[in-house]
Amino acid sequence: MIWFYEGSMDIELEMKKIGQNAKDASMILACASADQKQKALENAADIIWEKKEDILIENNNDLKLAREKNLSSAMIDRLLLDEDRIKSIVDGLRSIAAQNDPIGVVLTEWDQPSGLNIQRVRTPLGVIGVIYESRPNVTADAGALCLKAGNSVILRCGSESFHSSGAIHKCLVQGLVSVGLPSSAIQLVPSRDRAIVGEMLRMTDFIDVIVPRGGKSLVGRVQSEARVPVFAH
Repeated sequence: MIWFYEGSMDIELEMKKIGQNAKDASMILACASADQKQKALENAADIIWEKKEDILIENNNDLKLAREKNLSSAMIDRLLLDEDRIKSIVDGLRSIAAQNDPIGVVLTEWDQPSGLNIQRVRTPLGVIGVIYESRPNVTADAGALCLKAGNSVILRCGSESFHSSGAIHKCLVQGLVSVGLPSSAIQLVPSRDRAIVGEMLRMTDFIDVIVPRGGKSLVGRVQSEARVPVFAH
């Protein structure tokens, strides 16, 4: 899903659709090859660099709204993208792509007295929900890390980075599709509505773990309200 709602939407219904799509995609990702995931990320990195002017235009839209809201200079700096920062995003994607595939690694093994060999093997978690604030680069980082580990992901960006994150997300989707992986493997919630955070925290049928990326207020809310398991820093 790569379109965006500027108006209202039925949050519960739309999030169920997103959740089901993510769950379906996670089944495919769990069987995806290391080469396929690596190539998807490499292609996404190339596309982001090719589309950097489009991304900067969308970032400028976010910056304009941020200034109209009189957001702090620190917040605006976190939101700002330029060619150097886009290059860092691209380099980050390529670095993740080049890492050894974590899936299928035998963590430990032992033999039972009966002769049965038992192995503990690293496998994907399934569907990860990532809730983050104003830094648009998190869209690429979180999407790439989840994909590399064989997980589908539902991204909920901060409203301040809505346009920038959307532009980056479209590039990630193109990378997925270019190697035959489902576009729903990396989804960005297409709305600014703050109620979506609460809905994600209740999606026990679809999301296996929530990861908050942001300040104490966001992390605290997620930890206190989530019905889904939380990985918090």
